[in-house]
Amino acid sequence: MMSEQQQQVTFMEMSKNKGDHRSRRRCMEEGRVRVDMSGMSLDSFPILSLNLATISNLDLSNNNLESIPESMTARLLNVVALDVHSNQLKFLPNSIGCLSKLKILNVSSNLLHTLPKTIENCKSLEELNANFNQLSVLPDTIGFELINLKKLSVNANKLCFLPQSISHLTSLRVLDARLYCLRFLPEDMENLINLEVLNVSQNFQCLENLPYSLGLLVSLVELDVSYNKITSLPDSIGCLKKLQKLCVEGNPLVSPPMEVFEQSLQAVNEYLSEKMKAGQSPPKKQSWVGKLVKCGTFNGKIGGRRGEREGFIMISEYRSIEGLASPRYMGLLSPRRLFSPRTYLTE
Repeated sequence: MMSEQQQQVTFMEMSKNKGDHRSRRRCMEEGRVRVDMSGMSLDSFPILSLNLATISNLDLSNNNLESIPESMTARLLNVVALDVHSNQLKFLPNSIGCLSKLKILNVSSNLLHTLPKTIENCKSLEELNANFNQLSVLPDTIGFELINLKKLSVNANKLCFLPQSISHLTSLRVLDARLYCLRFLPEDMENLINLEVLNVSQNFQCLENLPYSLGLLVSLVELDVSYNKITSLPDSIGCLKKLQKLCVEGNPLVSPPMEVFEQSLQAVNEYLSEKMKAGQSPPKKQSWVGKLVKCGTFNGKIGGRRGEREGFIMISEYRSIEGLASPRYMGLLSPRRLFSPRTYLTE
């Protein structure tokens, strides 16, 4: 536990505000106080001499905390960023659901087995880092509620699967799910219209297949599936016209063959597109071709100009797919609408 003198020094540094007393008072009144108590060997949550509702950023990382009091968390009404990484936390308080303004939550490098279901109430959350814990599951409905989440990092845990609701995180831009025993991804990932980076590498002997819906991740720029047990890439990947980086090393790949990968990403795209055009996909995947054509990411033709920049898909005559991201269409796919007692899909 810190001495009173240590607390006073910390509070002088934590706000990062070296202005006059009037400026510091205004920051406290507006709830813009930054508290940094990282690396202080704390064994328990410190008793702070200021109103917790004035704190906007709280850093308690690199300590020895085993728990965070429910009552203390509930009073952090204006906190925007909470960092408790590298502690000994075995669970998070249920009152974390009271943090309606929380945008960044870092709970990595702890001993967490689960995340409280109440985390779904953190509607403003944009970044969740839960790397290096012992998570075996994520809340089933997490994707239905965290509608503003842009980055989800859950690597190095014990997850065997991601909840189906993940596919409803339409604001998600980065999904990092590497370094554990992930066996499969949700089948219906096409709603992740803003996803730019997908990393499911280093699941080693567990991940054998990728969903065909990857071909509808219209914003995907980087895909890393290295060091898994994948033998064949979905043909639909050839329709990812924004894809710039594809990592597949460490897999027993048969399709496309490695000699195609050794040529270029363009060669991979053309190979997969040609395979789709020839109708060589398994019957159960044929229905996805219709979806790809409807979205304008595949029209049965291949080729393109050789002079285009390396890393972009070379399929001619693409049609605009921006309409799919409009509120009109996404509203129809809203989970609350789909699961409401009265569901009507209208034109």
